[in-house]
Amino acid sequence: MNTRRVVISGLGFIASNGNDAVEVTRSLRTLRHGITPHEFLPGQELPVKVAGTIKGFDTRSTHHAEWHWPERYIFTRDVLRSLPPHGLHAFCAVEQLIADARLTPELLADGETGLFTASAGSPFLQRHYLNQLHNSDGARMHPMGVVSSIPGTLNFNLAPHYRIQGSVCGFVSACASTAHALGYATDDIRRGRQQRILIVGAEDLTLDSTYPFHAMRALSRNPDPATASRPFDRDRDGFVGTGGAAALLLEDAVSAQTRGAPIYGELIGWGQASDGYNMAIAEPEGRGLAAAMRRALADAGIAPGDVSYINAHGTSTPNGDLSELRAIKSVFASAGASPAISSTKALTGHALSMASALETGFCALALRHGFTPGQAHLVNPDPACEGLHIPRHTLPEAPEIIMKNSSGFGGSNVVLVLRRWSATPAN
Repeated sequence: MNTRRVVISGLGFIASNGNDAVEVTRSLRTLRHGITPHEFLPGQELPVKVAGTIKGFDTRSTHHAEWHWPERYIFTRDVLRSLPPHGLHAFCAVEQLIADARLTPELLADGETGLFTASAGSPFLQRHYLNQLHNSDGARMHPMGVVSSIPGTLNFNLAPHYRIQGSVCGFVSACASTAHALGYATDDIRRGRQQRILIVGAEDLTLDSTYPFHAMRALSRNPDPATASRPFDRDRDGFVGTGGAAALLLEDAVSAQTRGAPIYGELIGWGQASDGYNMAIAEPEGRGLAAAMRRALADAGIAPGDVSYINAHGTSTPNGDLSELRAIKSVFASAGASPAISSTKALTGHALSMASALETGFCALALRHGFTPGQAHLVNPDPACEGLHIPRHTLPEAPEIIMKNSSGFGGSNVVLVLRRWSATPAN
């Protein structure tokens, strides 16, 4: 029996729609998006012309000495020399989290604090370092080339810097990666293996990390930033790439309360299931996602009618969105439930492995501040939306329980269930 309650007690954001919780909350309330015109290959006329860009940062160079970032963050050369672009974003998000959660260096290093991360690494730096290696016939190799570019780079850099001695692990399940991290962290805290775990997701926004999805016909070719990412719209044509970082602190409720940390919400259950269908395409009827939703409801001990809001995976791809709509109908409409539904990727673009952490952070803000994000950019709803409650404007009503859906390549489906915090446990 699970007796420990797991809460979100700290947040940090470096995202296309805001570089801190205040900006992000404003974006969610007003449905202000962060998608802008973007040249993936300057000087070339490529078909993909927009992205969810990160404002206030310039990490286009392969050398950290030429990077620029907000003055509030101060990092030494020793920290920067082994970072990819998204590593810089991750450090900034974690610095926000530490301040927000009132963490001290002693708590970070007490062995009761863990770190779970996800990123695709930095193909941008990896290409640069491998070109150096080949062009010099093996004579030139950067000493930090490996630790700054492969997928474990966030673990390699964050854990020693903050002296984290608890559980440290990276997750690789594509766009479900940080959802898996949040789910397994929940279990570790429930079982008393850790008091708290930092969840950090981050991604580069570069030609190398984003543009290859164009070959899969997954990226939108719509040049209009205001309509390129339009989940559930009949005219959607693919997702918009983005990067940045998101950091959340999951913690035992008693520990968070004792420290006086802010409590944004409670994570009360999660579930997962695989499609077993295709390496890149969602199962058309959404059976795997539906199974994950049912398992998450069972783990949380609630019924479909208890869910107030679903933060959908909703990438704005034709097949993926349709599969998710069918999955939601099979679980909720069949039970006579009609929660509000929206995909906040309309505001940010798709952040790949960090998407779940970013959007769970959005859900945490909605729970604490009392609003339900609407579906931006929805003009002509897909016919499959019929019978579902997809508000086009943010609602002032506070959700009581939120379901967060995530899906990744290979058919990985992960669903999280969050509840508005109450010091008295629900029956």
